[in-house]
Amino acid sequence: MDYFKSHLPEMLEKLAELVNIDSGSRYKAGVDEVGKRLAKEYRELGFQVDVHENKKLGNNLVIRHPEATEPKVLLIAHMDTVFPEGTAKERPFKIKGKHAYGPGVADMKASLINLVYAMKYLKEVTPETLNNVVIILNADEEIGSRTSRKLIEKWAKVVDYALVMEPARKDGSIVSSRRGGGRYIFKVKGKSAHSGVAPKEGISAIEELAHKITKLHKLSDHDKGISVSVGRIEGGKSINIIPDSAVGYVDIRVRNKQQGLELTKQIEKIASVPDVEGTSIDLEGGINRPPMEFNEKNQKLLGIIRTVGERHGIKVKDTHTGGGSDASFPSYLGVATIDGMGPIGDKMHNEGENILIESIPKRALLLAETIRELSS
Repeated sequence: MDYFKSHLPEMLEKLAELVNIDSGSRYKAGVDEVGKRLAKEYRELGFQVDVHENKKLGNNLVIRHPEATEPKVLLIAHMDTVFPEGTAKERPFKIKGKHAYGPGVADMKASLINLVYAMKYLKEVTPETLNNVVIILNADEEIGSRTSRKLIEKWAKVVDYALVMEPARKDGSIVSSRRGGGRYIFKVKGKSAHSGVAPKEGISAIEELAHKITKLHKLSDHDKGISVSVGRIEGGKSINIIPDSAVGYVDIRVRNKQQGLELTKQIEKIASVPDVEGTSIDLEGGINRPPMEFNEKNQKLLGIIRTVGERHGIKVKDTHTGGGSDASFPSYLGVATIDGMGPIGDKMHNEGENILIESIPKRALLLAETIRELSS
């Protein structure tokens, strides 16, 4: 703990630098600037940084020691935030009382700093441990890891363990399971007509979508962890025209793989049979984040982290959350995975987002010592 406490002022300075760089998922220049600064830190530690370039979105980074031929531990963190360009200027990094504030400070720029300093610590105490890690810094987690998922899955197939750097929950809990999720788009076609002159000639796409929304919402079973929500709709050109098109955007969440398979069949069935004669539906989408289930491997890894925490005076609690993260990908492939290994954060994705400063050194120590334990 002394190492991280002594480096805390320096860590906060570097955290301020990252928070004050806008890096919304679609702001490539900002995400890449965060990546360049972090790449410099890792190269100074002797790591090799492979840049996987993207034209429109930020570049993804794969970082490992030149001697890491058979790494055991995959560490995943993302550089993007949900905040648009200009947010950092409007409300830059600040410290107030026990907390640090700013866009993306918890989700997950403090985690990015903790990860760098965990590597610095390990280089001092057991440098051979660095041969056992591979780090992926993701540029698009907040929009579904579109360009980085394949990289994550590629390296997940090599390692035994995956630690994901989302922030710990407000009560300090790390994340041992997550619901899976996905998106569907219902594109409905009907036939337009003047609603006053020739209403019988029209076939309302909006009416058809309304039937579908009712059926989709009935698929939810919150007690079992299944939720289906049509969160946005579009349709119609004018109030006096029978609409020939309508679109419904559907968000789904499931607790396990079997639920996902069954829900997919039900949604496809709903889309295949029209309620309003003469309409048709083009269905797009599917599950894009599989569930991170609390399986035997994840339970065992949680036990190891708890033991490491007890050894260093850190009580480790765990929780389930409905939100998605990159932890779903290695876990779904059968890799022992635990999420929430970053500092304690709160109010993610809004103006009050913050990090508990005293948790920074504690969680950096927990991360570093967990890596040491898994490497041995």
